[in-house]
Amino acid sequence: MIENAERKKYKYDFKPAFKERMLKLLPDSEDFSKFESIIHTHPKNFIRCNTLKISPESLIKILEKKWTVVQPFPDHKELILIDQNLMPGELGSSLEHLSGYYYIQEISSMMSAIALDPKPQEFIIDLCSSPGSKATQIASLMENSGTLIANDLKFDRISILSSNMERCGVTNFIITKNDSIALCSRLAKSDFRFDRVLLDAPCSGEGTLRSSPKTFLMWNEKMIHKLSRQQKKLLAFALKTLKVGGTLVYSTCTHAPEENEEVVDFAVKNFPIRVESFKLPLKTRPGITKWEDMEYSQEVSKCQRIYPQDNDSEGFFVSKMTLMEEIKN
Repeated sequence: MIENAERKKYKYDFKPAFKERMLKLLPDSEDFSKFESIIHTHPKNFIRCNTLKISPESLIKILEKKWTVVQPFPDHKELILIDQNLMPGELGSSLEHLSGYYYIQEISSMMSAIALDPKPQEFIIDLCSSPGSKATQIASLMENSGTLIANDLKFDRISILSSNMERCGVTNFIITKNDSIALCSRLAKSDFRFDRVLLDAPCSGEGTLRSSPKTFLMWNEKMIHKLSRQQKKLLAFALKTLKVGGTLVYSTCTHAPEENEEVVDFAVKNFPIRVESFKLPLKTRPGITKWEDMEYSQEVSKCQRIYPQDNDSEGFFVSKMTLMEEIKN
């Protein structure tokens, strides 16, 4: 068994600039102290039942013979916690995992697809799809009907994506290898539009400190501003592929307002969208409307921030928007 204390061997200190930014986001000293403490512990062992192959009830009966299994969310029985310490690789090497009965996925990462709320028979695109966590979740909610386009750019990532889709028994998908902006640009020139678009954008990863301690070392404020510009461009092109009345979910695994609320604020002020309110099974906080010298639209308060100390999870950001009228190319 591996205790949390042993998992702390890769403990790093905050870079001063990162700590200063987080103190502005979490000005309450007790709140920040809880954040600072929890990010040096390993995240909980969550899995997602793959309902394309097995029901949560049947999977629970199998898994409880070897692990302590909990279903913490009554309205989302597919979200399952293995509530005990495990050996490294134990979840990934089980027969049930190899058979595609479940997907190993951090709980906050599951929130994007829940917010997207896919339906059977719809046409959906996941623009930054690898390794397939959210794509397999979307396909499950679509009940393997309709069409799901899973896009990524690099061959090595597409290989992982393809493997996960096959393992999970997804059959309603098409994998594309494209730069997301270039792909959206070509799609926007056609008459075809999607019912739903997921843009889980590349980001600075501030929310992944628990599972990826190297983020402490890699964090760079200049990169945040560079990514923010890319994310705005990505979102602008993604919206052009959405049908009127369609849903787009923009999400990241970072806390940086420049990559979160500022990107949604950009969309509000430049495109005919409505930011939607929505419910998630985790405890969330509303999007912030002021950061540094920036003041954002009040609409961004409908976005949802997920902090590690609120749910014993990783950090995440989720927003949901509806396209109100066609965007002219």
